[in-house]
Amino acid sequence: MTGFPLLRSRRLRQTEPLRALVRETRISVGDLVYPLFVVEGNGQKQEIATMPGIFRYSIDMLPGEIEGVAKLGIPAVILFGIPSNKDAFGSAAYHPRGVVQQAVRTVKQSVPELLIMTDVCLCEYTSHGHCGIVVDGYVDNDQTLKLLARTALSHAEAGADIVAPSDMMDGRVKAIREALDEGGFNHIPILSYAAKYASAFYGPFREAAESTPQFGDRRSYQMDPPNWREALREVEQDIAEGADMIMVKPALAYLDVLHRVRNAFNCPLAAYNVSGEFAMVKAAAQRGWIDERQTILEILTAIKRAGADFIITYHAKEAAPWV
Repeated sequence: MTGFPLLRSRRLRQTEPLRALVRETRISVGDLVYPLFVVEGNGQKQEIATMPGIFRYSIDMLPGEIEGVAKLGIPAVILFGIPSNKDAFGSAAYHPRGVVQQAVRTVKQSVPELLIMTDVCLCEYTSHGHCGIVVDGYVDNDQTLKLLARTALSHAEAGADIVAPSDMMDGRVKAIREALDEGGFNHIPILSYAAKYASAFYGPFREAAESTPQFGDRRSYQMDPPNWREALREVEQDIAEGADMIMVKPALAYLDVLHRVRNAFNCPLAAYNVSGEFAMVKAAAQRGWIDERQTILEILTAIKRAGADFIITYHAKEAAPWV
């Protein structure tokens, strides 16, 4: 007999030590990457209204925050810059003394062992809020590639450990790989936002990064949410162009995509637990509608179970002691 009453699945669920012993999916603090928003100026710690507990920091305020992140055991951060001045070409993105470039140097001086990822995109730096150069109302793919490559190279020169292009221009991984190699940075890995969808879950981030498009939207370059086969093509292409790691973004509404990518490819896989996903948890928890800790842990476990090797999440600091 293999069924009940000889088979009783509840035997292995009776106590927490027993459940932990047979647990199939585990989250550790080493799986977490913490996003940080950096602004110009001094003495700035600006709370983001739509993301409770998340702040924009000026560069002089970064060492204290970074040291706290490192003490929690979080191995990596990803930096997003918000410049004081923006223009049509996003020139602050690739300026040698741009906000991210300065932030990278500051973090490396403060906590050298912390891995620094940098977001490579123009949307935070352009006056129109799009991820590339706009020509006649349309984002010009090929002209944008040169600036993305220049941005990634400037981040590497500042000391970034990993560059992460998020723009979704065709061919950007190849352009960045060539620029890094020619610049003497063939050791710097590329984490590609390979399957990045045009999602409503980015709303709070766009407020945080001041990157809402001034006209239109990003659907002509970010992926259409109903498509998953297209995601596999995007990932395959980015790996062929030189991506060392790939990402699916957002995470929760795209766990099926994450799982399919995991099954199809062997390279390291990240998932971005994005701002809207974070904000929904915080809003519900503030109203007492959910158990915040258990919800966060369940979300992170689901992302890991679907196939992510590591998770970029605004929950990283609060989740670190729990995992």
